[in-house]
This record gives sequence, C-alpha cells and structure tokens, in this order.
Amino acid sequence: MTAKLGLLGDVFVCNALIAFYGKCGLVDEAVKVFDFMSEKNLVSWNSMICVFAENGFAQEGLRLFSEMIKCEKSFVPDVASLVTILPVCAGEGNLEMGMVFHGLAVKLGLNQELMVKNALLDLYSKCGCLSHAKGLFDKDNNKNVVSWNTMIGGFATQGDARGTFYLLRKMQVEGREKTNEVTILNVLPVCLERSELLCLKELHAYSIRHGFHYDQLVANAFIAAYAKCGSLCSSQLMFNGMETKTVSSWNALIGGYAQNGAPRKALEFYLQMINSGINPDRFSLGSLLLACSHMKSLRFGKEIHGYLIRIGLETDPFIVISLLSLYIRCGKSASARVLFEEMENKSLVSWNALIAGYSQIGLPDEALVLFRQMLSDGIQPDEISINSVFRACSQLSALRLGKEAHCYALKAYLAEDIFVGCSIIDMYAKSGCIEQAQRVFEKSRNKDVALWNAIIVGYGLHGYGKEALGLFEKMLAFGMKPDGFTFVGILMACCHSGLVEEGLKYFNDMQNFHGITPKLEHYACIVDMLGRAGRIDESLRLVNEMPDEPDAGIWSSLLSSCKTFNALDIGTKVAEKLFELEPNKAENYVLLSNLFAASGKWDDVRRVRQKMKEIGLQKDAGRSWIELGGKVHSFMAGNTSFTGSKQMQNMWRRLEEKIRKIGYKPNTNSALHELAEDEKIEVLRGHSEKQAICVGLLRTSKGETLRINKNLRICVDCHNAAKLISKVVERERVIRDNKRFHHFRNGCCSCGDYW
Repeated sequence: MTAKLGLLGDVFVCNALIAFYGKCGLVDEAVKVFDFMSEKNLVSWNSMICVFAENGFAQEGLRLFSEMIKCEKSFVPDVASLVTILPVCAGEGNLEMGMVFHGLAVKLGLNQELMVKNALLDLYSKCGCLSHAKGLFDKDNNKNVVSWNTMIGGFATQGDARGTFYLLRKMQVEGREKTNEVTILNVLPVCLERSELLCLKELHAYSIRHGFHYDQLVANAFIAAYAKCGSLCSSQLMFNGMETKTVSSWNALIGGYAQNGAPRKALEFYLQMINSGINPDRFSLGSLLLACSHMKSLRFGKEIHGYLIRIGLETDPFIVISLLSLYIRCGKSASARVLFEEMENKSLVSWNALIAGYSQIGLPDEALVLFRQMLSDGIQPDEISINSVFRACSQLSALRLGKEAHCYALKAYLAEDIFVGCSIIDMYAKSGCIEQAQRVFEKSRNKDVALWNAIIVGYGLHGYGKEALGLFEKMLAFGMKPDGFTFVGILMACCHSGLVEEGLKYFNDMQNFHGITPKLEHYACIVDMLGRAGRIDESLRLVNEMPDEPDAGIWSSLLSSCKTFNALDIGTKVAEKLFELEPNKAENYVLLSNLFAASGKWDDVRRVRQKMKEIGLQKDAGRSWIELGGKVHSFMAGNTSFTGSKQMQNMWRRLEEKIRKIGYKPNTNSALHELAEDEKIEVLRGHSEKQAICVGLLRTSKGETLRINKNLRICVDCHNAAKLISKVVERERVIRDNKRFHHFRNGCCSCGDYW
C-alpha cells in the first residue's frame, strides 16, 4: 500500500516502516527499506541500529553505528543513538567498546542526560564494573527510579545481598523516588540463602503494604525466593494466596520444590496443576525431570520422556539438557550420550551438562575425553566447563591434564573467577601438589572465604595440620569471617595430624566465639579424630550425645577405629547400628570382617562373608592408578594381566631385596586372610600400590616424583615398604589413599605413621 501511494520516498514513512518491521522481528525487510531510502536522517540510522539491537544482531548494530559517523553527512549521535547502542555493549559484555561510547558521550556533552547516565550505569553493572557504576551513581543527584533500579539490580546480579538491601533502604530514606514492581523484582534474585529469609519477609511485607504482591511477576518471584531461602511452607502459602494461578505460578512452586530438596512434593503439585486444567509448558516439564533426577526415578523419567516425544518437545534444547541430567544421575550415561550425539545444535550448556554429569558420577575419564572433543569442535569453555574438568582431574589425580586446564583458564581470563580459583587449588591439592596449590592461592587477587577454605582443606588432606591452623589464624588476622566449611577443613586437618586437643578447642570456639552451630560433618570430624587417637569410648559417647541423629558415615568411621585398636565389643555393637542404616553396602560388612580377622575370629569372618554372599554383595578390590605421560594406568590387587607384569615383578623383587637389607619385614597382619605365612607374603606382594610404584619407577626419569592413588586405605605393610623404597631409590613419592595423602621422602612419611 505504501509503495502504491508513492510514500516510500518520504523519510518519515520509511522510518516508521523500519521501526514497524523491527518490532515484528522482520529484520531483512527493515534492512531493505533502509537500503532503499534515497535520503536518511539521524532518526533513520537510530531506527535501524535499534532494529539490530532488539533482534540480537549486536555486531551489525555496532557496525552501522560506525558507518553513521563515517558517512558523507557524518551524523552526530544524539541521546537516542547512545541509549540504543550502550545496551548493545552491555548485552555483549563489551566493556571496552562501551567505554569508547562513554568517552563519545562526554565529548558531545551528553553524559549528563539522565537516559544516557542510566544506560552507562547498566553498562558498567552488567560488565562487572560495579564500583565504576557506583561512582557514577553517587556523584549525581539527578536520579529517577530507573537509576535506582539499575544500581540495585547490579548489586543483586553480583550476589551482594548486603549492598542490594542497603541501596533499597537508602532509596526509601531519600524518598524522592518511589519503589515499583521492577525494584522488587531486581532485589528478589539476591535472596538465595536461609540467612536472607528475614530480609525476604521484610520485603514481602513492604510489597503487601504497597500492593505490589498483586502483580503476577512479583508474586511468582516471591514463591521462588522463599523456596531458595529454604522456607517451602512460605512459598506454598504465597501460592495459595494468589487469586489467579497461571502456569508460571505453578512453575515457580514446582521448580522451587524440585530445586530445594522436596522432589516428591514437586511431583504432587505437578499432578494438581494438571487436574486443575492447566497444561504444562517446557519449564514445568523441565522441573519435573529435575525432580525425577533428584529421586533417581528412571521409570517416571522415561514416562515423561515418552510424553515429550508425543508432544514434539523432545528436541527443545532446554528439555534435552534436563533429560541429559536425568539419565546421568540415574546411572544411564550411555543413554545420555546418545541423546547428546543426536542434538543438532549442541550449545555450551549441553556440553557442560554432560561433562559435569560424567564428573559427578565418577566417570572422570569420559569427562576429560568429552572436554577435548568440545575444544576440537571449536566450542569455547566457560567457568562451568573448566570447573568440571578440574573436578575430573582431581578424581584421577591427572596432574598433567590439570595443568593444561589451568593454562587454558589463564589464557581465557577465567582463573580469577572465585569458583575456578577454588577448583584449581583443589585440583593441585588432590593431585599431591600442595606447594603448587599454595602458589595459586598466594597469586589470587580476590581471596574470599571460599579460597581460604580450599587451601586450608588442601593442607588438611596432606596431614599438614599445623600449617592449616596457621593459615586459619592468618585468615582471621585479615578480617575474614570463617563459615561452617572453614571449620570442616580445620577439624579435618587436626584429625589427620593427631592434633586432638587443638581440634576440640576449635570445635568449642566455632560455637562459642564464631556463632556457628555444628552440623553432622563437624561431628563426623570429631568422632573420627577421637577414634584415630584411640579414644574410642569418648568417640562413642559423642555419637550418643549428638543433637542430630548420626548418619552411616559417622558409624562407619567409628567402626574403622574399632578395627584399628581391636575394640571388638564396641565394634560389633557399632556394626549393628551401621547395618540398620545401610544393610546393602558391601564396605560395612568388609569393615566388620576385618575387625574379626584382626582379632583372629575366623569363624565370625566366614559368617560375615557368607552373609555378603547371600545378599549378593562383593568387596571392592584394591585398585591403584598413576598418570604417566598424560595417560592414567590402573592396577588391581593380585592382577598380573598388565602388559609389563614380568618387568613389574622383577622390579619388585629387586626392590624387596634392597629394602630387606635396611629392615623391611612383611607385615602379614595386613593380609586379613586365613592363609599360611608364606601365602600371606605373596598376597602382600600383589597389592595394587606396589604394582603402581614399580611401573612408575620403570617409566619415569630419575628424580621425578611419583604420584599414586588408591581407592582404599593404605595397609601397614605397603606403608612401611613405601617409606623404605623412598630411601633406597632416593625418589619422592606421593600416595593418596581414600583418607589422606602420604608424602614419602628419605625413609619417612609426612603422616608420621599416624593414619
């Protein structure tokens, strides 16, 4: 019609058409109109830049802005130009380009315009330069509600709860601008922890007084916030009080329960939603799949998968990622991999879901292989990918691969991220390189509590208790406030180093001076610490006096101590408690069997093993592994199928001959089998860590440190042998068992024979 009337030559009509096509998402049509125009004014350029910006074509918008300045007429940008292009830079996280436009605004005298100032606040907040944004905000008295909302949203996005609520209260005190629904929506995302529940309730009361809670978005956000803060009953009350419940309202409730420890309730509410006549959308079904993942309900998850196929949502990227998580958590990694390979467009989120999944279910090799594939496919990893890789390297103690990931994180400017920094420290610590972990910690510019916790735990795992306590005191001197995780690290360090009195002191200080209520994990450390020191009666008394019901881990720790100190009577009673909690866990029966074996009660040993056979349980075989040349080699106790087994056996004979000369005598008490003495010695020779030591010595250069991992606790015989081997071959070796690290140097171990 416009063309027939000959109006395409009218610049005002064309500008209107460009804006119209842009709002409808018809970018190509808008470009055609723009290119067809014989005469363009500043509004034309602004309109076209806005079309690109609103439809996700950021680079095209930036390019067009540059062309506008360089064209023949050399248009001078106005307020509209800047408030269009600055959000593009903010959305892309392009701080450098945004600062160029900030400079241009200053040059043109437009930086004092309120809309431009708000756009600059948004830019610096979204690009992580909150201090710069706050500087601009504090300097200027000319603010409107958008200014306040932008600044509040910036603090909330950074997770700064204190800063967010401080600004909100300041906004109320100054009183010039009234809060609105957007203000509330900007504050609520920062309410993520139980500690924020009181502030959340204050915010809710304020919203009720001002009528904001009638807004659907605000009400839904409160439902989600209460769930995240651990108050599921408040979340449900908020939901029940809504007059009109949309699918988004149901999603907030279902998602809240699914994400915060109540997956069965999430399923119940999903069924209520269906019965009320509201059809689920992709978010409802995603939350439902998450609930199934938490419950490890493969059957119900498969039913939902079938439903998704019927309604054509099985290829939706959001849904596919939820399905990946379901199958991974339910132990069906092959099904997850098939789903992943069938995806046409694999997003970074989907790669992350599978890599993290492999890492979480104990398949670190697959996680690392997939990470390499991701890199070869040209997908750039983010913090989540890198964290998953470090977790996999920690599980394997794959130091070489971990170092490669560390280099990549440095090049990609990810290493300064707090979570990545913690993962790097954890990786080096769990790979036996506590010195390298310390160097990473010292070089970190932003040392928050999580980073201090990571290095303290690292020192604790290596048995460097005094060093861990020294770090803790240094942390306090820097004004850092310890949390529950800090004290887990401190108590674990005391436990592994035999610092019993110090551990008891810090346990009391945690409650009396730092106001932290002990949780099960803290009691577990104290029970283990007392048990390792042979104070079995005190350990049992603490278990019986705990305010919370002790879990299987605590009883298992106590039973292990009973075995170490031959406390047969207490051990049998502890085993009964353990079997009540975990009747089908093989490790529990093995602990009891070993307790009887250590006391020579072979009839009882046979009885326990027969019980295991009847239930269908099998003892985990001793397994050790070592990384050589970037490849992880694994060894099983008594297994001679390794390619170089003859060389390995010859190496052990030579080593055994040397260490016997300086005092080695096989400790046959470590062979908990009813065998003849010479047969026990042969069993000891086949222990997996001895195999790993031999292969490591055969395949590494002189002077190179050997780093070996073991899935079970190292036995006394292997520990004695490793000490003496470190003396005769003058090589350091680090062995990580399932409890701690042992550094063997010059005939001694860092644990001081206390493990």
